[in-house]
Amino acid sequence: MKIKVNYDVCEANAVCMGLAPDVFEVDDEDNLHVLLPEPPPEALDRVRHAIRSCPKAALSLQGE
Repeated sequence: MKIKVNYDVCEANAVCMGLAPDVFEVDDEDNLHVLLPEPPPEALDRVRHAIRSCPKAALSLQGE
């Protein structure tokens, strides 16, 4: 499974980073970076929670 970001919609609110900081990072210029584009199985629950919690619905998980 792979994380997909719609950067046209993402506002870099950092909700995802707060829920899965090992997977998502927002830099000092408010740009979202996916640190683990293909998260390991043990991170998937946190990643799914972060995706559901995105205020702009800019995240998705391909392959589900």
